[in-house]
Amino acid sequence: MATILGISAFYHDSAAALVRDGEIVAAAQEERFTRRKHDAGFPRHAVEYCLAEGGGAPDYVVFYDKPFLKFERLLETYLAFAPRGFRSFRMAMPLWIREKLFQRDVLRRELRAFLPGFDAAKLLFTEHHQSHAAAAFFPSPFEEALVLTMDGVGEWATTSAALGRGNRVEVFREIHFPHSLGLLYSAFTYYCGFRVNSGEYKLMGLAPYGTPRFADAIRERLIDVKPDGSFRVNMEFFNYCAGLTMTNARFHALFGGSPRRPEDEFTQHHKDVAASIQAVLEDVVLTMARWLRQETGMRNLCLAGGVALNCVTNGRLLREGGFENIWIQPAAGDAGCAVGAALAVWHEFLGQRRAAGEDRMKGALLGPGYTQEEIERALQAAGARYQVLDEAELLATTVQALTEEKAVGWFQGRMEFGPRALGARSILADARSASMQTTLNLKVKRRESFRPFAPAVPEESAREWFDLPVESPYMLLVADVLRREIPAVTHVDGSARIQTVTREQNPRFHALLRAFETRTGCPVLVNTSFNVRGEPIVCTPADAFACFMNTEIEALAIGNCYLRKEDQSLDAVRETAVFEPD
Repeated sequence: MATILGISAFYHDSAAALVRDGEIVAAAQEERFTRRKHDAGFPRHAVEYCLAEGGGAPDYVVFYDKPFLKFERLLETYLAFAPRGFRSFRMAMPLWIREKLFQRDVLRRELRAFLPGFDAAKLLFTEHHQSHAAAAFFPSPFEEALVLTMDGVGEWATTSAALGRGNRVEVFREIHFPHSLGLLYSAFTYYCGFRVNSGEYKLMGLAPYGTPRFADAIRERLIDVKPDGSFRVNMEFFNYCAGLTMTNARFHALFGGSPRRPEDEFTQHHKDVAASIQAVLEDVVLTMARWLRQETGMRNLCLAGGVALNCVTNGRLLREGGFENIWIQPAAGDAGCAVGAALAVWHEFLGQRRAAGEDRMKGALLGPGYTQEEIERALQAAGARYQVLDEAELLATTVQALTEEKAVGWFQGRMEFGPRALGARSILADARSASMQTTLNLKVKRRESFRPFAPAVPEESAREWFDLPVESPYMLLVADVLRREIPAVTHVDGSARIQTVTREQNPRFHALLRAFETRTGCPVLVNTSFNVRGEPIVCTPADAFACFMNTEIEALAIGNCYLRKEDQSLDAVRETAVFEPD
């Protein structure tokens, strides 16, 4: 038996995860503790949380990629594109030589702050895509599956296909840098004025407002796709290998202008560009997945890597890919590699068997939770005014506020791991309200007005409201809305990014959805993350109260405490993270 600490760090979305005897005990991203969005530093707070949850020192610590292989790729890329990449090379090398190249020493030093007697020989490293693939397959309910990983780039691989069987994941096909679906999509993210590595989901949300009139130009000029789904990117249009930007002048000429500045208005041109790259991405992924299914005969598909967070593409894979079952790692980006690396050590390095049949991510509810006493103590320290209600009263009071079209902060149980709020750190609202999408975007979330909101629905009621034949516990599948009564969660193309909720995984949230249905006849609520633009999702009761006080959220249900905005004193503590541009 063994306890394994997995770490993802030093690029973006640092995280830690703890696996004990094959069970995922805890997992959290560092940004939730530091309040710095996409925090890339060593995840000290996340490690501290995981070790406390695990109750002791780990037997092994594993890092999610291999720094020397990544450095090799960096050097070879600079040499291949010399002298064009000299400026980027000059900026990158001091950081690599000072910190990244010798990450084993950095990790040992950081770990000894927590574990004074830690044996450095127990520090292990996995390859990046191996971590992704392990995170996709090992927690899935399947005995065997095709495992498809797509992201920007790991060490060299940007896309990999593997076979997961029992306690092994064997990669049999890779596509290497600079040919990358993730970087291709990020280039268009950059061109449309969003931040790379965080704004890709905004590009996906913008796409339904446009028509894919540039899709043929992308296929003809930017990416060569073979019948088996393999591809090559035409680097004549991109700058990410040698420069400090994603695109170049040839790219801008092809698409009729310079990149949008973040503060500029969106034009129909930007919407059409977004629609075009979304269409191409979907077609390439679908072509690849279909060919791999035919080659391997696999009926189950597991997905990870940042591209797997593109839930519109996932929806097409579900409908058109020919697989019987699809399972997507909820923390599909680099944060999830902390889980994957730890599980890879348990199953592959230590050779421990794996029992299939259930989703081992536990609804992604793997972060910190707080007792009622801890919640009340935090609220009192912040000067909050609240009622303590039993569960029936809490549900009834929350439902009443929702029917009055109020935005309600919902803070219950353990925090979610991954980018989605799943009913533990959520803002909830009435999905039947025609004005709620605009209200939440502009007054509560403080973000772009086009951004859609996701519906949460009891799993047993999902098929009555959405064209979705499977469970979607992690809000990673898009499907058509079947009924018109829920405009707040219906995107412009008639679709929604759906979360199905079960009584077993999240009993209180499920009970709230059922209570809302009893009152209104509708079991669907808007579920969006409990944060505002530029801020990570709230972690602690103090974070929740600060966000509540600094937005137009009108009520807060936190544990068994219920707060109304009108009851709060204007002198209440309003400390919160600085809201930075997203």
